[in-house]
Amino acid sequence: MDPSDILDQALALYEQVFFSDLSTSVFGQNLEWLELTPPIEIYMQDGHHRGSSGKAACLASYLVCNSIFNSIMKIAGNTNYYDIRKECEGSLCYDFSNMEKFLNLQSVREPLGVGDIEFVSCSPKVHEAMLTDWMRDLEVGIPALLEDGIKLLVYAGEYDLICNWLGNSRWVHAMEWSGQQAFVSSSEKPFTVNGKKAGELKSHGPLSFLKVHDAGHMVPMDQPLASLEMLRRWMNGNIADAASESEGLAVDM
Repeated sequence: MDPSDILDQALALYEQVFFSDLSTSVFGQNLEWLELTPPIEIYMQDGHHRGSSGKAACLASYLVCNSIFNSIMKIAGNTNYYDIRKECEGSLCYDFSNMEKFLNLQSVREPLGVGDIEFVSCSPKVHEAMLTDWMRDLEVGIPALLEDGIKLLVYAGEYDLICNWLGNSRWVHAMEWSGQQAFVSSSEKPFTVNGKKAGELKSHGPLSFLKVHDAGHMVPMDQPLASLEMLRRWMNGNIADAASESEGLAVDM
């Protein structure tokens, strides 16, 4: 297969499958897609992407990564890749109908200033437009922010697979900046909310990493009280202070 045609065919097939079913598990069942994966990998290994703007390489990397992930999901079965404790229900594995109804209320649209734009949980148009951004390494711009004292909080639900806490923890620990060693050597502390452990927190200087217990990808949906307290403390600059718990959050949510 001509290397120049590989990405065009792969992208065309991706769009065909994506627009027919937003569930990513469909890729693992598509034989034509799996047949294209080896040529894409060869394309990358042979350096055909070099000297380009980077878009081709990012897209090829995304396609290969997606095929690997969906091979795993094919073995895992009907598992919700946003929360491995649950089964995947619907094209997005979550029921966002209440959120969509709320955000499309006229009383909500007006203060947001969105006019007649309809809110959708997942937009194929936006997804397609950002395909070449998925595999870009954006971490390289973060150290400069930390050096300027800009605070960064990275959090992840412990049962999320697609953006899992382990992968997030590893890139945060591997990030090179002046406080890296101090951050790596700092100890984890329990993140408590209303006297109960809600996660594991590691923090040094402007950088904090929080693994949220009993939560998947949608942390605010699974743990609304812990999420609100996390945001409140971080914005107040005392997320690492266990004594900063707000008694006002003791109400049931």
